[in-house]
Amino acid sequence: MKFIKKKLPFKIVATFVLLLCIGCEKESSFTINIQNTINAPQVLHGINKLTDFAEKNTVTIAQNNDALIIKTVLDSSALKTEAFSINSNDNLVTVTGGDATGIMYGLLDIKEQIASGNKAIENKDEAPNLAFRALKFNLPWEAYRSSKTLEAHTETCKDTLFWRDFLDMMAENRFNKLTLWNLHPFSRMVKTEKYPEACSLSDEEMNRWETLWHTLFRMAKDRGIETYMVNWNIFVSKEFAEHHKVSHISIKKETHVGVGDTSEVVKDYMRECVRETIDKYPNLTGLGITLGEGMGGMTAEEREEWILETVVEGARQAKRKIKFIHRVPLSAGTGSGGSTDVSVEKLTRRTLDTLTCFDGPINIELKFNWSHGHSTPKLVKVHGGELKDTYWNPLPENYYLAWMIRNEDFFILRWGQPDFIRQHIAENLHPYVNGYYVGSETYIPAKDYITSLKGASTTYAFERQWMFYKVWGHLLYNPDTPDSYFIQAFENRFPSHGKALFEAQSKASKVPLIIASFWNAKWDFTLYSEGMLGFNDGPPAVKLLSLQTLANRTPMDPRYTGIKEFVDTGKKTVLGKITPIQLADSLSVFCNEALRIVQPINYETNTDLLYEKADIQAWAYLGLYFSDKLKSAVAYQRYLNTEKEIFHQEAVTCLESATKNWSKLVDVTKPVYQPVPIEHKGYRVKSNLFHWSIVQEEVEAELKWLKILDLKSIKELN
Repeated sequence: MKFIKKKLPFKIVATFVLLLCIGCEKESSFTINIQNTINAPQVLHGINKLTDFAEKNTVTIAQNNDALIIKTVLDSSALKTEAFSINSNDNLVTVTGGDATGIMYGLLDIKEQIASGNKAIENKDEAPNLAFRALKFNLPWEAYRSSKTLEAHTETCKDTLFWRDFLDMMAENRFNKLTLWNLHPFSRMVKTEKYPEACSLSDEEMNRWETLWHTLFRMAKDRGIETYMVNWNIFVSKEFAEHHKVSHISIKKETHVGVGDTSEVVKDYMRECVRETIDKYPNLTGLGITLGEGMGGMTAEEREEWILETVVEGARQAKRKIKFIHRVPLSAGTGSGGSTDVSVEKLTRRTLDTLTCFDGPINIELKFNWSHGHSTPKLVKVHGGELKDTYWNPLPENYYLAWMIRNEDFFILRWGQPDFIRQHIAENLHPYVNGYYVGSETYIPAKDYITSLKGASTTYAFERQWMFYKVWGHLLYNPDTPDSYFIQAFENRFPSHGKALFEAQSKASKVPLIIASFWNAKWDFTLYSEGMLGFNDGPPAVKLLSLQTLANRTPMDPRYTGIKEFVDTGKKTVLGKITPIQLADSLSVFCNEALRIVQPINYETNTDLLYEKADIQAWAYLGLYFSDKLKSAVAYQRYLNTEKEIFHQEAVTCLESATKNWSKLVDVTKPVYQPVPIEHKGYRVKSNLFHWSIVQEEVEAELKWLKILDLKSIKELN
């Protein structure tokens, strides 16, 4: 396939040959001519992706003439930022954008249309529903948690080829903010003139780091993506801490929770870091701060004052204005365990309303339902507890709010549930909300150490979860994006299986949402839905979610009835709420339906298709396990209340069924996944490895315990 690119003064014309088939068996050459007068990197990126696709693929498209002309137009008066319009008239397709990024989105859309086999380019008008569409990405060095699991990603995250592909994925899915999270990023970004002892890197090593950051920030900007460095406070480099004998927690790194060091030298060092970082990296969009970890022993007033004296003052001293993310306080008191209080919210709001030294409105971040955003779309709590209306009553003028959707619940199995996202946006989009963050604290989507079979096409971890990013990104941009778009995306990858895979995955992906909505977890390790692990009642330890704790749980989702409440009422239904039995029956129906849909899919030698099918089956068997366990917990609670043996036997029967479904889960996952390190396992054990086959020992032990249950001893214990 030939590709010809011709440059003219003030006009870029890209011409390439596609294959045209107009109702005949013989293929003939066909030309697409891209006429572009907008010399913006975002537009050029869109053109390059379209032309690269044409070079690498045989494309069939029907037009009335022998050439398809794609013309780009910039019109900020008619379209908003990042919006685009595609107007197709015979062989002329005009892509109009409200800005260069909008044109890029339009060009990428045309690429997808051609890849889908469209016989003609469809007219389309799209505009962003939310301005802030961010991914949360924790960096593996100076990481929030110390772990070999996280350190394994270091070399991948230092590779600009990884970031190129990750940023390409973001642009394809219309994410426009990349937030990079780190305890103390500055010692790998700048060697300050005033405190050179804070960085032990050689000039050669420092040059390599600077090249990485410059390249990353520029590539992001070229794709219409803003970049933010977000840190936790108060942390400094180990070298600085040892030299000045300050910040003990920055030396040992055994914990991210400790007493805040507010010494003057630490404050001055932080100001210098912020100022020099802003000045050195002109393509870095902004910074973000956290009022929590590393600030133990400090009051809310002292924490806010520290931020103003260091990060904010350093930004004021810089040569340019930056954008700013101000996370809301994680703790209302002097501890770091997580708490909320309206007085702290009022204090923070006073600061937010008066911070005018930044470029544009500030963004504040709140964790939606703490660390388990993939749960109910109802806002029940944030980090620390219940949130009052302080941040939006009255409506703010100097900032917007963006919800953090933390994913600490599935890292292995593929996920995609568009209805959940649509409902979430509809439920939580308000005049003061301009977007979402999506990402994990204990999982980095870089090195793929999870895929174990040869033949898979993925290079990086994020590529495994391709539908996760597609549904989140496209629906944040346009929540009216139809299911047909996602079905076609599946079809492009797996011809003849697109509709089946989409429908089955959509059903099976409800499973972790229901588990998290019922279990009502808090911070990271309190729940790992994919593994049915978390904190039970009693001493904190990550173990199998127990039958006893399940029976006592008050669900997070206000629509759900807790098991104890349900049994105590003695009624089969609870007005206006979903009972545990109804929830279990619903789970059973859609999980069995997902299994039925994918059963006939023959993956033959297609490893990618094998994984897609296996993951859907795994979710379904996990859902059936939870369904049976809910029923067992109901019978167990009835046995405790009545002491009738019939309920004991019912509980055993249901848990036996659950255990069989767990065995099927193991049978599906064992051939395709080896035990892998998962950060959640750090509190639990021997190997620090996770696989459902490892947890099976606990599953079987619980059934054995239930069979020989001594009611008297349990009542005495309670």
